[in-house]
Amino acid sequence: MSIPDFFSSLYDRHGINLSIFYDAYDREVFLAGLWHTGVLSVISIATSIVLGALGAAIQFSKSRPGNAIVALYVQVFRNTPPLIQLYFFYFALGPLLTQLAGLQTPILTNVTWAIVSLSLYAAAFNVEIFRAGIEAVPASTLEAASALGLSRSQQFRRIVLPLAARISLPAMTNNLVNLIKTTTNAFAIAVPELLYASSQIWSEQSNTLEMMVVLLLFYCVTIGAFVGIAHALERRMAVPGWGKA
Repeated sequence: MSIPDFFSSLYDRHGINLSIFYDAYDREVFLAGLWHTGVLSVISIATSIVLGALGAAIQFSKSRPGNAIVALYVQVFRNTPPLIQLYFFYFALGPLLTQLAGLQTPILTNVTWAIVSLSLYAAAFNVEIFRAGIEAVPASTLEAASALGLSRSQQFRRIVLPLAARISLPAMTNNLVNLIKTTTNAFAIAVPELLYASSQIWSEQSNTLEMMVVLLLFYCVTIGAFVGIAHALERRMAVPGWGKA
């Protein structure tokens, strides 16, 4: 018996309707949702890390205007709900930019706005995580770098950021796990991610219980695997003298 036949028989005999395994259309919808969730997660994680490091670099530079801008950004994005931020970008800023550009169609798609919103939200926390990591770098290390003739920017690139990244990895992992879970907010602006796709399936198949179990298991396994990889990376990159060697 093939896998589709097995799950079709399971539904016929016991009423357990896992249609994504035996119905081609539902499977296609689910896989498309899985793809969009992966795209949202990967791009948002990468972008938030880069923006977080950039914000920390501006803070390290001691530039007063730069520090003021970064501090304002962090306060705004840390102190407002991510769903409200998503609505602001898609329903307020998006139409405004489209109008200013004189276009008839939206300047960015809902998927792009979701990535922008999620990236900026997570990056605000990453700035603070990197900042804490930077502050954990001993002053004696920076003094030694200065004695070797390294400029402040060279100190940041070659010494401070590599050390801060290692020190910050546990807190960074927690923030990125939260980011992966927050991708479900994209449901609110009709991004066809996994929750949106699942809701389409259960509205047609009336299998809400089964699809919710699938969603819970998916996120448990996915995030568990992500945390496991992050912990392995943390052990591999551990710096003697900071936390576990």
